[in-house]
Amino acid sequence: MTISREDVLRVAELAHLELAPQEVEMYRGQLDEILNYIGKLQQLDVTNVQPMTQMSFVNANANAAPIAESKTDPDLREDVARPCQMGEAILNQAPDAAKPFFRVPKVIER
Repeated sequence: MTISREDVLRVAELAHLELAPQEVEMYRGQLDEILNYIGKLQQLDVTNVQPMTQMSFVNANANAAPIAESKTDPDLREDVARPCQMGEAILNQAPDAAKPFFRVPKVIER
């Protein structure tokens, strides 16, 4: 797949980016490489590959059970929601905050 200069300019416009002419060509080449790589990945036969939902880490000891099963890994912790105590301090530093929100310039209409 080949991405055109106009495609790059359209993406830059949507992202509100101003690109110099040499940047347009540089990004065109990079995006083209990415899309070509995705095209190669789409050619792979993955019919017998099971979807992965979670990584299973293995202990350094090859005979040991996977860490996810042993529940003794010190690097993993329970996934528990905790309140954030930093919100007030961060909002106090914002130039234009309307608590509990940040106020930002309108960008929808250009």
